[in-house]
Amino acid sequence: MARARESLIDLDATPYYHCINRCIRRSYLCGDDKYSGNNFDHRRTWLVDRIKFLSTVFSIDIAAYAIMSNHYHLVLKVNREEALNLTNDEVIERWYQLYHGCILVDRYRSGEKLNAAYMFRINEIVNEWRIRLYDISWFMRSLNEFIARKANKEDNCTGKFWEGRFKSQALLDESAILSCMMYVDLNPIRAKMVDSLLDSDFTSIQERIKQYQSFKKQSNKKQSNKKKKPNETSGFTVLQQPKLLLEFGCSIDKNTIPFTLFDYLELADFSSRLIVPNKRGSVLKTTPKILAVLNIEVDSWLNTIQHFRRHYANFAGSKSSLMKCAHSHNHSWYKGSA
Repeated sequence: MARARESLIDLDATPYYHCINRCIRRSYLCGDDKYSGNNFDHRRTWLVDRIKFLSTVFSIDIAAYAIMSNHYHLVLKVNREEALNLTNDEVIERWYQLYHGCILVDRYRSGEKLNAAYMFRINEIVNEWRIRLYDISWFMRSLNEFIARKANKEDNCTGKFWEGRFKSQALLDESAILSCMMYVDLNPIRAKMVDSLLDSDFTSIQERIKQYQSFKKQSNKKQSNKKKKPNETSGFTVLQQPKLLLEFGCSIDKNTIPFTLFDYLELADFSSRLIVPNKRGSVLKTTPKILAVLNIEVDSWLNTIQHFRRHYANFAGSKSSLMKCAHSHNHSWYKGSA
């Protein structure tokens, strides 16, 4: 039985959510349509651009994404604190980047002097917009409606473009966040579309790897220049992560993903080699330390990143995390806690 969205998204339990939506039409979201002969790869760019734009408007960060041929995956982190700290003017400016607003707020923006009753009503409206700026349902609505309208216009048709409302999974602890992000980033490899992370187009892992390679190239260049001219001082190169993706950091920084970028890239490479049969034997001797820290066995890890959505329903995490969340919602258990 379907559940109300408000019962599936509990920001007091976790700010991290895995969202999925699937295209209903034979013509595909992206890729090649074997029936019409048309190619829709350009729609992947539509999605990536829209996702990143919305992350600048909403107080919702993008931790991971993967755009597949007929569906897409997102791992989102809701930043409720940021939205609550926005001024009324900042909320209005953000909202007007997506919607027309209302006449009363238009009068306020134009500088018109309004009485106390009008200002009270404006505050009510702005507070409603503020709540929507950290609402995943509004984020997904702004994404899906935009893509559906654009695809319908291109296809010269009307009607539903998406299978239904998006599906979501709450990621209750660090192990769930890590395994879900890896599940999303490895989608093209698991689907046997590519054999390497760097070839996984329209994924967050490819974007992070390219940024990291650029950083290494700059570091090596500065190091080389320093050897040639030892008396010259060169500035320290700081690792720059992709601007519109949520950064990796550490557990104590709540505004970052609770792992280091290097550990995640090491684990991604290890995991991709486990999935691709001809690479499997070359990595079994070197298990990433992050799995040891989280006390996750290799076989269990491989099973989870291949079948994440089968293991869990609307909530994902360790047994203790699932039971705690279930009890707080007046349920006996959630799938995956057995």
